Parts: sequence; C-alpha cells; structure tokens
Amino acid sequence: MNGNDPGALARSPLVRRGVRLEAVTVAWNAVEALVGAVVGIATGSVAMTGFGLDSGIEIVAAGLVLTRLRRAMKSREVNDAREKLALRGIAVTFIALAVYLFIDGSINLAGHLHPKSSWAGIAVSATALVVMPALAVAKRRTAKAIGSALLLSEAAESMLCAWMAFAVLAAITIDRTTGQAWVDPVAGFVIAGFALREAHEAWQGEPDED
Repeated sequence: MNGNDPGALARSPLVRRGVRLEAVTVAWNAVEALVGAVVGIATGSVAMTGFGLDSGIEIVAAGLVLTRLRRAMKSREVNDAREKLALRGIAVTFIALAVYLFIDGSINLAGHLHPKSSWAGIAVSATALVVMPALAVAKRRTAKAIGSALLLSEAAESMLCAWMAFAVLAAITIDRTTGQAWVDPVAGFVIAGFALREAHEAWQGEPDED
C-alpha cells in the first residue's frame, strides 16, 4: 500500500470502498465454491469441480487483501514478509489444483465419462459472468487510486474467475447441445491453465498489467 500520509490513507473513502469490494468478493466466492464443488462432484463434471475449488482458494487470497486494507484503515503496519509467504502458499495451492484437474480430466477423457448437467451450475456460472467483471473493474479503479498492488492483483483474479465461468458455461452449453463427452474435461484443462497463471501471479506477488 503506497501513500505519503498513512493517516489520510486510512480515512480515505477509497480504502473503505476497497474493503467493501473485497467483502463482496469473499461472499460471492463462497457461493461459487459451495455450488461449484457440490454440483461438480455430484454430476461428475471436472470443469465445475475445478471452478468450485478455485473459488475456494480465491476466498483466501481475497481475505489477505481484505485484512491488509482493514489494517490500512486503522493505520496499522503490515507484515510484508508474512504476506508474501502466504501468497506463495496460495500459489502452491493453485498448482495443486491444476495438477488435479489435469489428472482427473485425463481420466475422464480416456474413459469417455459423461458428466450430468445441472441448472444450479448453469445459474452460478452465468451469474459469475456478470458479477466478477463488475468487481474487477471497480477493484482496478480503486487500486490505482490508492496505489495498492495487492488489490490490483485481486482485480486480475476476479477477471480470470469470469473467464473460468465462461469456460464452464460454454462446456455445459456445448455438452447439452451436442452430447460430446470430451468438452467437460477440456474445459477443465482450460481452468487448470488459468490456475497456473494465478499461481504465477501469486508467487510473484505482483499483478499482471495486461
């Protein structure tokens, strides 16, 4: 968190806005994680399970940013070394998720396993396509205004989550219309790729400006 006057930064409405945005992110990711994981396991969908598990990991990442912003509001010091260690722990978790998706997806692909469809999965992924881009834009503007690299990184994570939701929704749509069993594990591979990108960004501790 950058700023010449920590006291002024703590009182900034922009910081309070950042706190609200992260609180909404944590709440929504909790919905994604619960619905995604339960529906994914119940229907045998690699893509939906990966989406849910990824959302669960993102709750921790968003929680870190929320904690930092709340400390800034109270003009408290932040332990950068501990924060960096936590981010690297999150990176390792993202890598583990990617490995799981590659293995599970490969098994499903080789076995021609066909996942069941679920209206709950369609609803949560479609809603994420609206919610996450809006959060990403708001976070990015707020992050640039207060000079927060972590919040800027979180904005990128929110946009990646939207792309994951798109991959899941596309897989469900194609599967329902064509009945092709390979679509779901391939969508899982796409989500695994996004997870690896998130792992890289978390490990570096810096946002991707693209």
